[in-house]
Amino acid sequence: MKKKFPSDPKGWGDATKLVRGGLERSPHGETSEALYLNSGFVYDEPETAERRFAGEDDGYVYGRYGNPTVTMFEERLALLEGAEACYALASGMAAVFGSLACQLKAGDHLIASKALFGSCYQVITSILPRFGITSTLVDGSDLKAWKEAITPRTKCVFLETPSNPTLEVIDLEAVCGIAKAVGANVVVDNIFATPVLQKPLAYGADVIVYSGTKHMDGQGRVLGGAIVSTKKFKEELLKPFLRHTGPSISPFNAWVLLKGMETLKLRVDAQSQAASKIAEVLSGLRGVSRVIYPHLDSHPQAALARKQMRLGGTMVTFEVEGGKKKAFDLLRYLGIIDISNNLGDAKSLMTHPASTTHRNIGAEARAMMGITDGMVRLSVGLEEVDDLIGDLKQALAR
Repeated sequence: MKKKFPSDPKGWGDATKLVRGGLERSPHGETSEALYLNSGFVYDEPETAERRFAGEDDGYVYGRYGNPTVTMFEERLALLEGAEACYALASGMAAVFGSLACQLKAGDHLIASKALFGSCYQVITSILPRFGITSTLVDGSDLKAWKEAITPRTKCVFLETPSNPTLEVIDLEAVCGIAKAVGANVVVDNIFATPVLQKPLAYGADVIVYSGTKHMDGQGRVLGGAIVSTKKFKEELLKPFLRHTGPSISPFNAWVLLKGMETLKLRVDAQSQAASKIAEVLSGLRGVSRVIYPHLDSHPQAALARKQMRLGGTMVTFEVEGGKKKAFDLLRYLGIIDISNNLGDAKSLMTHPASTTHRNIGAEARAMMGITDGMVRLSVGLEEVDDLIGDLKQALAR
């Protein structure tokens, strides 16, 4: 069911795109997007099935290949990004691995910023090398290092900005320019910034990966991921790889993410404003040796962060004096903020990266990334900001 006189969705503001992008009503005219909980589809005649499997008919063939609810989620995110295409997957890490594995083969070279989420680090340094793919890790803020690492064999560049958990900010435009000089694709993990704060495609990125589990859901309910790209990348590389390897998202999870996106901008804006205030307060508290927040003046890439990101984001990382013991004590004494390794939730969550999200990469890799034993990562939620500040103050005081 379509509107009789539809306006051009590309001209909508982000808030409108988040509520109405990709909307496809059934003949019943439902207000909320329909949830199609089915694994297969039927055809009116065998020729229809033949045409669909041949790619001559756009209809659905199997849940692993596509689903109407999943399509609405994909189209909404692509519209928000200003991208040609989007492919939804079962998790954020399925998106990361799929975006790399679909385009790399034995003998290819990959460059990545060394400040990475633990699982991303494992994919790049342990899993891809099993298939003959080599990699080089560089200091993401050092443009000279990017230039020195790039070679004619470099097929792909992968980076997080801001990074997890040290909130390192990378110059997207500059790195994309370096990669384009040798024809390498740039894949950006935009999970921390979210699509409402940062648009990597505007700076030359080719592919963006997301964990919908984080801010898109925003309430800790389901897993999901997405890859945003050109139609050519999706059709020629992603589809053949992902359809046959099977990391498909469930229609229910896609529906939850679709509904979560309706409030994404409202939530992320409010959480970012609270995070900025918390970062300022933490900077003046006893027991805190360092505060990292992209829009904080003390951040080494603050000017770049303000250029690339509309707000500073929902994450605050800081170091507690006294190492692991004091960091654990802080977590122990929190009264409102929960201990959890998830992020982007309506509830404020804190974790100790060295013993959780980045534990398996080892002490040497953590040191290379600047992850200390006294470091904690705070995902700021939607509680009253003064209550969160009070909770942090009392825990630090104890």
